Amino acid sequence: MLEFKIPTLEDKEQLEKFYEHVDERSCELTFANMVLWAPHYQVEFAIVNDMLVLRSKEKNTYSYPLGDGDIKKTLEILIEEEKQNGRSLMLHGITPARFERLEEMFPNQFEIEYDRDIADYVYASEKLATLAGKKLHGKRNHINRFKENCPDWTYEPITKDNIQDCMEMAQQWRVENGCDDDPEKKAEICVTFNYLKHFEELGVVGGALRTGGKIIAFTIGEAVTNDTLVVHIEKAYASIQGAYPMINQQFVQHCGTEYLYINREEDAGSEGLRKAKLSYRPEFLIEKGIAKLKEN
Repeated sequence: MLEFKIPTLEDKEQLEKFYEHVDERSCELTFANMVLWAPHYQVEFAIVNDMLVLRSKEKNTYSYPLGDGDIKKTLEILIEEEKQNGRSLMLHGITPARFERLEEMFPNQFEIEYDRDIADYVYASEKLATLAGKKLHGKRNHINRFKENCPDWTYEPITKDNIQDCMEMAQQWRVENGCDDDPEKKAEICVTFNYLKHFEELGVVGGALRTGGKIIAFTIGEAVTNDTLVVHIEKAYASIQGAYPMINQQFVQHCGTEYLYINREEDAGSEGLRKAKLSYRPEFLIEKGIAKLKEN
């Protein structure tokens, strides 16, 4: 039986070397995202055949192996592991490209079901930075209103000097959005606090908007590949018109222009969030789903 354990920040040095082999732009393929969400989704890890494998205890699914080892052999080990447990192997977060590789290694042995709710929205960084063109005219209008209403606004990178200010803003956001009464919102705000608490350890980047001497919006992200930056966290006061579009644009202008793409993660099936993400005109979506080994 394989031995899995819950990942912690102490595993960063051991595990980060595997993330150097990420060749897809999926938002979950970063160490920071994995380690901070692991407790909420009961995710554990094991090094199998010199490759990193994550397991969701909640759903009995595994990640696609990560590293430069023998993927087919690693998957065969996982297939045998699940067989011993009386189950067929299921792999989560499988993109069309990865399913194609599964088909090459195990012809017609896996079936896949994609989930639209977990598809990532990927944008051209240049378009988010400039918001040029007729289709993004409404976003520019919101930003203009923000600048008119908050003439003293400033953008600043997140550092140890303003993390406490961001913490205070997040706490107020938590209250205003009823996070303690909603399990998903509660998990998300807890992860947000941990991103701030361990900001320097995680090696992520972030930016914040300040007006009236107070932080009113902030965002945190990290690179997933050489050409793609993922936005993991974005918080702003909804009562301040244009705060969300403004922090979105400013963060990309200051931290995202060296990347070709910006991944702004999924919509989790929220109709409002889906509408908002589509309104920014993504270049493409990253489909993901569960691949299951067919029963003989």
